[in-house]
Amino acid sequence: MTEHPFRLVRAEPSASQGKAKYPLGEIDSSRYYKYLTVFHPEANELDELLDKARGSIPGLTDAAAVRSVMEHDPGCIWAISRNRKFNKEKRVAKGFVALLYLNKVGVYRLAAGTLNTANPGPDVLARADERPAGLYSWAVYAPGILAAGVPMVMGKLDTARLSGVDLYSRPNTADGVRFNETLGLKKGAKIGPIYAPNIFVFRRGHKPLYDSYKGNAGGRELTVTVARTFEDLMRVASLRSAVFLSEQECPYEEEFDGNDLSATHFIGYVGDEPAGCLRVRFFADFAKLERLAVRKEFRRTRMSFQLVNAGIEFCQMKGYRRLYGHAQKRLVKFWSRFGFRQFEGGRDLVFSDFDYVEMVAEIDRHPDAITIGADPYVMIRPEGRWHEPGVLERSSAREVTRPSVASA
Repeated sequence: MTEHPFRLVRAEPSASQGKAKYPLGEIDSSRYYKYLTVFHPEANELDELLDKARGSIPGLTDAAAVRSVMEHDPGCIWAISRNRKFNKEKRVAKGFVALLYLNKVGVYRLAAGTLNTANPGPDVLARADERPAGLYSWAVYAPGILAAGVPMVMGKLDTARLSGVDLYSRPNTADGVRFNETLGLKKGAKIGPIYAPNIFVFRRGHKPLYDSYKGNAGGRELTVTVARTFEDLMRVASLRSAVFLSEQECPYEEEFDGNDLSATHFIGYVGDEPAGCLRVRFFADFAKLERLAVRKEFRRTRMSFQLVNAGIEFCQMKGYRRLYGHAQKRLVKFWSRFGFRQFEGGRDLVFSDFDYVEMVAEIDRHPDAITIGADPYVMIRPEGRWHEPGVLERSSAREVTRPSVASA
């Protein structure tokens, strides 16, 4: 949206550049949901938002150019509102994050310095149904506490279409440079054959959430893995016993209901300590998320979010487009954060002494979903490790010593 003086993004590192104070990929945005809401604004809300930002962002483009980009892809503009002033009928946006979802041409022009950020045309933008080649931080206006809305927006970008796409920035104020450095963006980007010293980049290389635990993690990192061994299933049973049998006084035969050996289980870790679990069962055209449990001492972490996001991403890789679940009525708002809504015409349920409602969510199939016609070796990789060669795949390097048809 702006012109960018090169003195602010010089080739040599700035004196302040060092370890990021608040690395973008590590901020726990869940703590801010109590105070802030991020949403896609309507076109008629833009003028006021842009007017608020003009005093802080010199050279901000006109509203017509922003509307044109919004018409091309409404999901690229996020407004930030304080919750005490947020009302679905009369919402008050106080800040915003504007992104350009660039195609390969757009990313190349960004690197070459020929991208017209004041008025980007559709020739440099990815289609609404296309995975972008790069995300460009077009403009950010988030003063004060609204700055916490930035990691909230980044969390919203963990979708099948946008997950793992690198974020680029070209700040045009000294405050913008410091803001980029604080969040861990690195100055100097290699884009194809071009090195662009004036571009900041945040690499979002995607590691599946459902296979992020590798053992001996240490510290307090939140990770998730698919249960693959009997020892893993013992961890799951222990977690659910602590939460459901002990805390919620659920009868044993109701908690361990005969479905555990026909389901996929996810275990969440804090460091190396099992902290939570989730069960997913698969049906013909939908998957059911259930038995989400987090140990009491870890409920101030983002573990519940990690587990649900991992389960959803796993379902997307399996090609599912619809999710189903039974939510305790007190947790409807929690599940709505993942796109779940109450099932129209659904029933109120009561079991194990709690009241539930039926909920559903529509999801996008992952671009690399496992389907017939995909690499057949991927099919025989360990469950949830489709991104890594498996033991059977490695065995293919050996010569055939037991042919199925004898030589004539």
